[in-house]
Amino acid sequence: MAVTAVLLPADRGQRVVAMTSFVHSFGSGLFIAAGALFFTRVVGLPAPQVAGGLFAAAMTGLVAGVYVGHLADRWGPKRVQIGVAVCGTVVNTGLLLVDTFWTYLLVSMLSGAVIAGSWSTLAPLVRGFGGPTPAVFRGYLRSVGNLAIALGAVAAGFAIQLDTRAAFLTVMICRSLTYLISGLILLWLPPFTLEGSGGADRGWAALRDRTYLAATAINAVMSLHFAVPTFLLPLWIVDHTAAPRWTISAVLVLNTILVVVLQVRISRNVADVPSAGRAMRWAGTALWVGMLLMALAEGIPPWSGVLLLAAGVIAYTLGEIWHSAASAEYSFGLAPIHAQGQYAGVFGLGHGLAEGVSPAVMSALPLALGLPGWLLLATLFLATGLACRPLMAHVSRPVPRPVR
Repeated sequence: MAVTAVLLPADRGQRVVAMTSFVHSFGSGLFIAAGALFFTRVVGLPAPQVAGGLFAAAMTGLVAGVYVGHLADRWGPKRVQIGVAVCGTVVNTGLLLVDTFWTYLLVSMLSGAVIAGSWSTLAPLVRGFGGPTPAVFRGYLRSVGNLAIALGAVAAGFAIQLDTRAAFLTVMICRSLTYLISGLILLWLPPFTLEGSGGADRGWAALRDRTYLAATAINAVMSLHFAVPTFLLPLWIVDHTAAPRWTISAVLVLNTILVVVLQVRISRNVADVPSAGRAMRWAGTALWVGMLLMALAEGIPPWSGVLLLAAGVIAYTLGEIWHSAASAEYSFGLAPIHAQGQYAGVFGLGHGLAEGVSPAVMSALPLALGLPGWLLLATLFLATGLACRPLMAHVSRPVPRPVR
């Protein structure tokens, strides 16, 4: 009982949202770890075609997230989120029938729409059940999500090790089931209304809100760093350092542990727009330090490289946590209550664009240029973090009216 009280929120609504988030994130971990291998080794698609489908999915999600979020504002986030979960079950089951590039492309685009829609409909639920300390609840959900993704990746690792068609099909079926289960869990969500809501804005207010668009743009630039541990670092360790290959798994586990342990604690201090600006400043600084340490691991003895990479990942993860706390505050705190879904969909545009272009940026800078490329990318994050607070203060000012 005591352990449950520590691990789960006391509020019933928060428990339900946390559980559905955990199940959904576990499924994401399964797919992140084994999805690409399923399409290349089981379906038989070449890697460039798989990458093209993933890019098309991300681009489809850019549009779908806004529209699905708008539906959540009008029809209620619980109802729409359950609908998205049902669609996710059907679409991901359809991945088992893929046998050509064109069927893969179609199902990938539908999957991209489901993923984006799931985020934009979850946002109003988080807003509605955040309680008196919404920043703490958002930090808690991020910790829960990271832990679930890690566990999903570990579970998928067994299928990767077996490397059989049956093992990969099992992973994909489990991914579909996580959508279904996450939707069923939401049936236990208690009724709620967002205080101050009075029906969704029938226009597209988020696309005219310059303060929110500025926050979206800043977050898009900073979100490029999410490809560092998943894309850049494994390739850097294998191709540019003498560190043993097990370092890849070790630093990813270190990153996950730090996020799970520290996200809630750091998020407590990010509860309004000014504190979010300070967090972005710290994020840019920590990312700069972490990436510089990672870059210096090239050309040195193996154990020295391991220590530098570990130190770099610690600094990087602090930057990741500060950025995530600030990003959540901007996404939720700047959005009007009655249009939280629509605004979350627009905010997701920036993250989706970053997700689509970040591998190319990582390839063109650090992987192609070495230390100069690392410095350029790190300095971009530092400059964005330092500029965030004054830029947000500037765009938040009322437009001066002409004197008559």
